[in-house]
Amino acid sequence: MAEQDPSAPALFDVSALTPNTPAFMDLEDPEYACMFGFLQADGHLARGTGQKGRLSAEINARDIHILYEFQRLTPYYSSVTERVRSTNFAEQHHSATWTLCALEARSIINELGIPYGKKSRTIRPPRVQFSRRDYLRGVIDADGSLGWDSEGVPFLSFTSASTAMAAYLCHYTKKITGAERIARRNTRDQVYVITYFKEQAQQLAEHLYYPGCLALEHKKANAAAIQTWVRPADMKCAPPRRRWTAADDRELLRLGDPAAAAIALDRTEQSCYMRLWRLRTGQTPMPAQ
Repeated sequence: MAEQDPSAPALFDVSALTPNTPAFMDLEDPEYACMFGFLQADGHLARGTGQKGRLSAEINARDIHILYEFQRLTPYYSSVTERVRSTNFAEQHHSATWTLCALEARSIINELGIPYGKKSRTIRPPRVQFSRRDYLRGVIDADGSLGWDSEGVPFLSFTSASTAMAAYLCHYTKKITGAERIARRNTRDQVYVITYFKEQAQQLAEHLYYPGCLALEHKKANAAAIQTWVRPADMKCAPPRRRWTAADDRELLRLGDPAAAAIALDRTEQSCYMRLWRLRTGQTPMPAQ
């Protein structure tokens, strides 16, 4: 049996793991699910020559604690470094970067759904079993906002260029809060911006940022802070929106009259007028017959 070169870096000893320790990037483990969601949204997987390459995530230095958590969770060598540089937004931007180069680790992460190179439009939720709320918290930590708007109303928002990610957030959040959203790209940036306000933001934040979870500390603090908001007595609570069904559309087109459709469908005349206009102008697809 060949002796190991004493000058070579020590290899990770798998036998040192306890039976209760999850395998690297086991997405059913809450911490790995959160870490993967964060890296999928805000990390970058780059190829090098041959089998070289690196996975890295650069964030504001105030959040460096999350990078040390990633380092703790990774049974391969990784580094956390800091730098100060000039950007378009600040003369001195202090950032921190976590870097992982091990080929085996990169292969696992790549197979789970982080592609090499540009990924903003192509990422999607994992196709293996995963801890859903922890995964989404990682995504929100990286590409979301959480706090108070200019009027002092709590909000939680998510921005992404990926259709699959936006659709999944809408689907998952509806099950938690009952709030229905339809993912649409905005006209300025062609990205999805999905936002929840008031009680819906509180409910979602409480669900995602539970006690003891792995998360950015300032977002965890904001999630707790917005729970103190109470709706003012004079602030109206809008009822849930009624979605138009194919049957509604067919009846609206058959009648062809917003006033008559409002009575038949138990909707406002204005709502029927706008829906009919959208159908006739092609802004909304015609219902299947």
